Amino acid sequence: MAFTRATGKHRRPSRIQRSTARAAGVAALTTTGVVGTLAAPALAAEPALEQTGLLPVVTIGDSVADQIDAQAAAQQQAAEEAAAEKAAEAAAEKRAEERAKEAREAKERAAREAERKRLNTYVLPITGSYVSTGYQSGGSLWSSGSHTGVDFHATSGTPVHAVGSGTVVEAGWGGAYGNQVVIKMNDGTYTQYGHLSSIAVSVGQTVTPGQQIALSGATGNVTGAHLHFEARTTAEYGSDIDPLAYLRSHGVSV
Repeated sequence: MAFTRATGKHRRPSRIQRSTARAAGVAALTTTGVVGTLAAPALAAEPALEQTGLLPVVTIGDSVADQIDAQAAAQQQAAEEAAAEKAAEAAAEKRAEERAKEAREAKERAAREAERKRLNTYVLPITGSYVSTGYQSGGSLWSSGSHTGVDFHATSGTPVHAVGSGTVVEAGWGGAYGNQVVIKMNDGTYTQYGHLSSIAVSVGQTVTPGQQIALSGATGNVTGAHLHFEARTTAEYGSDIDPLAYLRSHGVSV
């Protein structure tokens, strides 16, 4: 009785074909770096290489494949942990930058507020001085019959300061006041400084509280060196108001 050789789909793959397919899978894993120090010793315990004629074929068992899978999973976990750590570092750096930005902005706001308060502050025109002649004092020395300001004690050459923020509207000779400076204050009132020995500002110049504007002296109608100071509702003579009450209303202790 004659036997026929199995062909087509019923033919069982040869050992060489099975080994070649498995070797291709190992090669693919090797290129991804999965097969490394773990796979190499295990492969050595598997059946010896077979020759197909051109390429060596490696056969591995299920236990080695499981170890390769485990190594791949460990590498994946390590990569994920590294990515998470990098993301955490980036988030921490961003938070640090945000905190630094907030600190800078807070410092800038504080500086602006301090400057705003400084510009709204009022000071004495002569540091450490006192009033030697009061407001509306009577006498023949004044053409109006009374004193239109106050006199601050000062020797000639003592620095004279703007009592607050404003703009210079007069700077020069003022008749009986001698050398004088008149400043329009930011609140719309005016301050006047008379009998100066020298002037350090000019018309149109803006001044700030405590800025030196002149030196005291004895120019004009005087009996000795001092600073004549007035507070006014306009720039003109005759619109005077109580200068001490004016300074006190702006927080000056006098």
